Amino acid sequence: MSHPFWKSNLHKTFLPWLIQRAKNVTAVQAKPKKLEVFIDDKLVLVDPGTTVLQAAAMVGVEIPRFCYHERLSIAGNCRMCLVEVEKSPKPVAACAMPVMNGWRVKTNSDMTKKAREGVMEFLLINHPLDCPICDQGGECDLQDEAMAFGSDRSRFQDIYYTGKRAVEDKDIGPLVKTIMTRCIHCTRCVRFGSEVAGVDELGTTGRGSDMQIGTYVEKMLESELSGNIIDLCPVGALTSKPYAFTARPWETRKTESIDVLDAVGSNIIVSTRTGEVMRILPRLNEEVNEEWISDKTRFAYDGLKAQRLVTPLVKSESGSLTACDWEEALIKVSKQIGSVSPDKIVGVAGGLVDAEALVALKDFLNKLGSENLFTEEKFPTDGSGCDIRSSYLLNSKISGVEEADLILLIGTNPRYEAPMFNARIRKAWIHNNLDVAVIGPKLNLTYDYEHLGDSPNLLKEIASGNHQFSKKLSAARNPIVVLGSEVLQRADGASIHALVQKISLQCQKADGHKALNILHRVASQVAALDIGYKSNPDEIEKIQPKLLYLVGADEGVISKENLPKDCFIIYQGHHGDKGAEIADIVLPGAAYTEKQGTYVNTEGRSQQTLQSITPPGLAKEDWKIIRALSEVAGHRLSYDSLAEIRNRMEQIAPHLTQYNEVEDSNYLAQSSELSFNKTIQLESNPLDTTLKFLKDFYMTDSISRASATMAKCVQAAEKLDATS
Repeated sequence: MSHPFWKSNLHKTFLPWLIQRAKNVTAVQAKPKKLEVFIDDKLVLVDPGTTVLQAAAMVGVEIPRFCYHERLSIAGNCRMCLVEVEKSPKPVAACAMPVMNGWRVKTNSDMTKKAREGVMEFLLINHPLDCPICDQGGECDLQDEAMAFGSDRSRFQDIYYTGKRAVEDKDIGPLVKTIMTRCIHCTRCVRFGSEVAGVDELGTTGRGSDMQIGTYVEKMLESELSGNIIDLCPVGALTSKPYAFTARPWETRKTESIDVLDAVGSNIIVSTRTGEVMRILPRLNEEVNEEWISDKTRFAYDGLKAQRLVTPLVKSESGSLTACDWEEALIKVSKQIGSVSPDKIVGVAGGLVDAEALVALKDFLNKLGSENLFTEEKFPTDGSGCDIRSSYLLNSKISGVEEADLILLIGTNPRYEAPMFNARIRKAWIHNNLDVAVIGPKLNLTYDYEHLGDSPNLLKEIASGNHQFSKKLSAARNPIVVLGSEVLQRADGASIHALVQKISLQCQKADGHKALNILHRVASQVAALDIGYKSNPDEIEKIQPKLLYLVGADEGVISKENLPKDCFIIYQGHHGDKGAEIADIVLPGAAYTEKQGTYVNTEGRSQQTLQSITPPGLAKEDWKIIRALSEVAGHRLSYDSLAEIRNRMEQIAPHLTQYNEVEDSNYLAQSSELSFNKTIQLESNPLDTTLKFLKDFYMTDSISRASATMAKCVQAAEKLDATS
């Protein structure tokens, strides 16, 4: 301390500056620096950890690959992505190699071409020459890569004497067809099952030329997402059984649409030929379904051809339904309408009805003087009910699950009620360490969770803060609560809804975070509630209707025994299901692939189907039938075209025509306050769900119930349950 520097006061001035400078240097060093990489002499700046293949994609350079997929873990076993790195003695696998600063990568050099040709030679040694009869023909990665990067001849002449390797096909259920001799061991299907679907059933056995991919014990793939491995397979080893040998991809016309068999609204492509749906494929939408779809979405399309209503039907004196023309049917319906008091007319909308038909039916009945419009799916009308939109939406959005750190599932099985939503939960559970808790039955959800019990009284304890889970919920950074819509069908559904709203409000964060989420099961429910339909079908029996107008109501909620004997029932829909069975007159409508219709999914996102085929026979679009009936009945509706009815939809609820957008819902606190200002009465029976097992998943609506493929899936799943 005798140094002149310390004797002066200079150290008091400079030491803080030196300390701060050291902190700044450390902070700069901690911040990851961009790496400079040259791909075919093109400079690209990338983050540390970026692979060569990803860096090449940034400058638009395509590197061939078979095993690599951006949504799966890196395997690095096909070696098709070999590239030359300057000063490296050997080619480098681009999918698995992180770049280094200053690297110069050559994707089109002589070394790279030679390496790719060698890999392609090895892949084709044992691959069978059956492209003319392969269902993958025309969209096969192996064909495309062999043409672009392969050689025009092979050096393996001995193969013609020794014979190619042959592998026995595996029976993995009624949906996926296997020709395992074609397999190139990319393991995409294995990784998808393990990482995305959460079903570790596919795997490899043997080594070298004896290696095979299969299910170890031959059985059906016990997954609701199994069809996605067809899209992932880069060769023809895994193809669609129902689609086998029916069409070639270049023969089909492709229409972008959405799925309506659940409330998620997965984006799809409908492939058609000669007025028939040949297959359904997923369409990329990062906000909804990414690039996956469920098996019901993919394979239930054959139900569009079975049990269809193709002509108007009128019940004869003998009690059977006989065919008639549209004029006779509409005149008979209009006469019935004119003979009934408006307050005795009731309209009921089913789960597959588009928003255009919902608006037309409501406008028509309102013109007649009736306000009795109901949804088939029940939703609590007490408290805020359906008046405040936030009380019936998946407010966090489907993709918002990835930002959550804790999720509480109440009375729902998302794996079978909304498979794509469940896949998001599993994704967040794997990559973001999402904690999951469940109130309801014990289920196999493909991820670990804390089972709190199945008593509805648990909700009271959590809402009052007396349960141990309350602390965990309040301590979470971004918690969300998901309530299944099936629980709301119970007699105490309103009380459960109010309690869940209170719990959600308690764990709400100040930054606009929304914790309350309702997971619906049917595609039309959110739009119906937006438009103003009542959601308590139990009231229909109290009205004692004289005329009941069912639009796509096929779930048997309306029992003919509980209606007056002289009640006249009109059914309008596309399948001869439960609604048509009890009808006095049947009006044939169009299915979702046969019309341009608007649907609002469970998160409030408005989307539309596009017409891919024409309705069969004399069937018409639902809103056009109601519009024609209104004119015959003398209460003409004011719209004649799709554009005009959508203008009317915009007047009712502007968000209905703002396609692929989600309008933020507000008033969460007010909604909770309105709902909780009532007596809470809970039943003693536990919270449950009807979709517990895989066999329950395949047939949940009129289209899937008519599907022969779905019937085979139910049989296979029941057989699986019997043997396990």
